[in-house]
Amino acid sequence: MALYTINGQQIHTAEEGQPNRQVALLIHGWSSSWYAMSPLLGLASQRFRAIAVDLPGYGESPPLPERVTIPAYADLLADFIEEVTDGPVVLIGHSMGGMISLIMALRYPVLVERMVLIDPTISGRLSQYINVVVSPITILERFGLGSLIVSTVEQLMVGISDRLMRPASFAERTGITAEDYTHIRGDVRRPGQGRVRAECFFAMRESDLRGRLSQVETPSLVLWGAEDNTVPLRDAGVVADEWPEADLRIIPKAGHWPHFETPDTTRRQIASFLGLPLFSDELHTPVSDKEFTRIREVAQFLAHSNVGNNLNMAQRTRLAAQCRQRAYPPHTDIVRADDAGSELYIVQAGTVEVWSDPENPGQAPRHPHRMATMRPGQLVGELAMLDQGLRSADLIAGPDGATVLTLERDRLLALCEDDAILGSRVLWNIATAMSQRVRFVLWQLQRASQRQRGQPSPRKTLPSIPMEIPTYTSAEMPSPPAN
Repeated sequence: MALYTINGQQIHTAEEGQPNRQVALLIHGWSSSWYAMSPLLGLASQRFRAIAVDLPGYGESPPLPERVTIPAYADLLADFIEEVTDGPVVLIGHSMGGMISLIMALRYPVLVERMVLIDPTISGRLSQYINVVVSPITILERFGLGSLIVSTVEQLMVGISDRLMRPASFAERTGITAEDYTHIRGDVRRPGQGRVRAECFFAMRESDLRGRLSQVETPSLVLWGAEDNTVPLRDAGVVADEWPEADLRIIPKAGHWPHFETPDTTRRQIASFLGLPLFSDELHTPVSDKEFTRIREVAQFLAHSNVGNNLNMAQRTRLAAQCRQRAYPPHTDIVRADDAGSELYIVQAGTVEVWSDPENPGQAPRHPHRMATMRPGQLVGELAMLDQGLRSADLIAGPDGATVLTLERDRLLALCEDDAILGSRVLWNIATAMSQRVRFVLWQLQRASQRQRGQPSPRKTLPSIPMEIPTYTSAEMPSPPAN
């Protein structure tokens, strides 16, 4: 835990990740603490300095001196962001934390690069169950005597709030663990927080965002549990109607806490949207600064490669993390024709020469000829990688050597499983590059055949798509397209 003082207000936080990275700010919801965001803290720390806050009045943070409002929370967190970083942040908000995130994006758009919102409060009108069963207790807690009565009754009734809140919070087939449930329940009934719980209940109703979502320009992923009985799906309908740019996804078998109830599904969606480097079986593995720098450099390079066409920075970062970098001296073998294929190669620097024997296709060359020279940005070896057959040619580093990025078949398959959108785009780019090469080879064969018959070369049949990609030095490399 770390402690900050912002404008005289103490804010307790939990933090993971390298301190020199972009900040991801995790904001919990009503009647919670930083622990409500704990399943995502390690996940976000792969790429970011992840900070989960205790909002004033919750967890270990003392309450605000004045009555709680959602804009007051947003203003305080904006000042907090200016204290901890000098650039825009990623916001990850749950429930009321989602409403706070949206207010921040509206009031301080330059501070927010992108958002992940989990069952966010939009209208401020919670479910009928909450309003009928839970809100009377919340209203009582607004006053000192009422809070004492509620606390006394709960002790006598052995956890009455547990029985009331469980059907409002979790799906019928929830996957939340007993340990997490116990901790969340403890936050809901933490002593001394009755006033702030009541004030937040009314503050959400006063901050109805209907009619304002179309003004939000921040790229956002919105996740919603299909069985949420706290913030009902009618608010998701408002998102669909007023904010079509948001990526809205409904998660089955989840209530108000999908990051606890269906953690694998939720983590995969967030990892894909934020461009986190690692896959689902390694989502909590730290990424060193050295490795992260390499990943960012490769991601920038991929913007100018065949395989990186039409991928944004987050997608290229995720793809770059799956590639391994290898350097070869001049005229050395990268792979032989009789080797089994399990990876493709993306030329990053230098050249790769393709040598084959047209008279003995698919066999070790007896009289090899240089068939092609692959330059930075082009890929080669994809056929053998896809079908795991033998290579059809020798790949040899050019006269200046070669640096290549290798993508193994199992990493490509894992990419498709973890991130279907990105996986399909990568496969499409591979297929497009293959088709360009096949068309060029067919044109060459047609031209050779016509020359043998004494006919003029079919100049107009030359494909209009260039086969070579310019080579850039690091200083000349154009900036990648915006996300």
